[in-house]
Amino acid sequence: MSMSRDPLVVGNIVGDVVDHFGASAVLRLFYNNREMTSGSELKPSQVAREPAVQITGGRDARALYTLVMVDPDAPSPSNPSKREYLHWLVTDIPEGGDTSNGTEVVAYESPRPTAGIHRFVFVVFRQAVRQAIYAPGWRSNFNTRDFAACYSLGAPVAAAYFNCQREGGCGGRRYR
Repeated sequence: MSMSRDPLVVGNIVGDVVDHFGASAVLRLFYNNREMTSGSELKPSQVAREPAVQITGGRDARALYTLVMVDPDAPSPSNPSKREYLHWLVTDIPEGGDTSNGTEVVAYESPRPTAGIHRFVFVVFRQAVRQAIYAPGWRSNFNTRDFAACYSLGAPVAAAYFNCQREGGCGGRRYR
């Protein structure tokens, strides 16, 4: 896929949350048994519960993955002073398994944007080894790049995102 049509580039996920990377795993997300595609518009009521997640990389049946979910637009896209707000952190997800087979380090917090259209980003890293990963002391101002560097996770192997605004929302600035 050309970079100009890559949803992660179009949605400014590359740049705001991660650097450009070559995907080497497949991330599938299902909210209410419906598969989410990058750039989807979802309502808070549709994402109130954590999604079912499937991660496959095909290289090693013993591979483990870390999943991070952040909101780079908190508290509002025009003033993202809490960028990135951490919504979920799960480690030790086995190849082909789902998050229920991993270790939930930070519990899922459902998206509840109050102003504008927010991007909710899922980033997957392949773990080199099973390791202790600790919950940060706060959810606001989490940094996916710094987190990956701190735990030597390397570049992401997959990512996806959806857009969300408050129920009955009247829009807002989507991208800077």
